[in-house]
Amino acid sequence: MNATTSRLTPNQLATYEKQFKALADTKRLHLLNLLSVQGEMCVCDLTEELNMAQSKLSYHLKIMTDANILLKETRGTWSYYRINSEHVDSILSEQLCCILKPSK
Repeated sequence: MNATTSRLTPNQLATYEKQFKALADTKRLHLLNLLSVQGEMCVCDLTEELNMAQSKLSYHLKIMTDANILLKETRGTWSYYRINSEHVDSILSEQLCCILKPSK
């Protein structure tokens, strides 16, 4: 094992599982792609753009916010969502790559 590779703790494994499960859905990937293009969006706009009932959309948004992939900000009666770029960058980082790839 090289110096940058280490064994993950059960908590770390559970966290990665939650994050990857959040990404393992076509609707949530579509949502993530839409937010990556648009930046921040209101639930009302997301419902229309994704052609999805608000209850279904809320379910997917909760999974993504619980996995720390999306950030939510409430303004008045509306919720606005954006990608948690710092966190997504860490999921897609070289560091995670080293944890999941075999040592050479």
